[in-house]
Amino acid sequence: MSTSSLLTHRTDPATTTTAVAATGPRPARRLLPLAVWTVCALFSAGLGLVSALGPHRVWGATAAAGYLAAALLGGFGRGAWPRRAVRVAAAGSVLVPLVLLALLGKGQLEVDVVQRSGERLLATGVPYPDRPAALADYNPYLPGMALFGLPHALLGDVVAGDARWWFALSFLVVVALSARVATGRRAGTGLSALAAFPAVALPLAVGGVDLPVSALMCLALALSGAGRPGATGLALGAAAALKWTAWPLVPVALVLLATVRGRRAVLRAAAVAAAVAAIVVAPSVLAAPAAFAEHTVLFPAGAGATASPADSPLPGRLLAAHVPGGRVLALILLALAAAGVGASLLTRPPRTVTAASDRLALGLALAVCLAPATRFGYLAVPFVLVGWVRLLDCRTVRTGSHHLFTVVHRRPEPCRAHSSSPMTSRPGREGSRPSSTR
Repeated sequence: MSTSSLLTHRTDPATTTTAVAATGPRPARRLLPLAVWTVCALFSAGLGLVSALGPHRVWGATAAAGYLAAALLGGFGRGAWPRRAVRVAAAGSVLVPLVLLALLGKGQLEVDVVQRSGERLLATGVPYPDRPAALADYNPYLPGMALFGLPHALLGDVVAGDARWWFALSFLVVVALSARVATGRRAGTGLSALAAFPAVALPLAVGGVDLPVSALMCLALALSGAGRPGATGLALGAAAALKWTAWPLVPVALVLLATVRGRRAVLRAAAVAAAVAAIVVAPSVLAAPAAFAEHTVLFPAGAGATASPADSPLPGRLLAAHVPGGRVLALILLALAAAGVGASLLTRPPRTVTAASDRLALGLALAVCLAPATRFGYLAVPFVLVGWVRLLDCRTVRTGSHHLFTVVHRRPEPCRAHSSSPMTSRPGREGSRPSSTR
């Protein structure tokens, strides 16, 4: 028997598949990262040139350089998605502009709003001014968001007190924890890849309040899929206390939990979530109901004393601005979309974390596109929901009546497409079948 025959004889099917994939056409494996990072570079450079916002221009310049370097490393480095290229892209699009903008004291308006709300919360117990006179006086977020402004209120006008650090840190830590819950493994390079894409990198650097909310959504869905009602309720309540956009998470997470643990677990999670949200939100509502309504209900709906600046040209906004009765029509379409997604939860309930994340992402994407007052930046939340279970190699498979969390083990770099090996899973109930390979 020849040497090659002997090697083939001793290799199991999984190893043979890996070997064949590893010897695939190298140019094809390099083309995807080269194209992706090049497109990211063009987008960031274009945004930097056309944006009227100073922080966006700074981000565009630094991110374009990082993406171009990542394209070179991805196109000429080893493997399909070299770890070094991902880290360079994340450094150029997140770390460098975040540090630079924090040192310069420049950020989106949201950063100042959250920091002032933290100061008011510390001084008065309510994060809302009674009579907002200008756009910058409005705080459209729920009271929990003011907690991100407390470091600035306590430390003063120093770099460490900048709310962006706490937005970014909470996002990265909570998404990593979500992956840990879903897979039992660390997030690894996938977390850097998720953070490096422009939809996430831009708000991380300039100060996006939606990223902490999206991270808590991921955690709540991971905990729901794991069948942990108490912890699910804590995550749901924390997300619901930050922003109204987190509230569609509640039915999706509870339906997923019902498929895993049953109705009793749903009732427990719902009770915990309601208690947490009430503890955070109720004091502001009771102490200043008029201010709470003006800031968090009337202003986002476009019915406040000052118009909302959320006017990106998405379908709902275009209808409201250019069609007679378009605002009512946009609200009707929004309600129909919400009803459709809600009905799908009853007729085809999601049975895996991936399916639940995708369903919630679809509902939020429709809401962003159809709302009369909307922004392109709000689409970062659906992107995170779709991306975290894929870029972090987290997913669930259903075996029999039990849901098993699985993870793709990759050797030696998590992002290499040619190095996948059989998936392993947590032990389930007796009678569950083992998960299959990818």
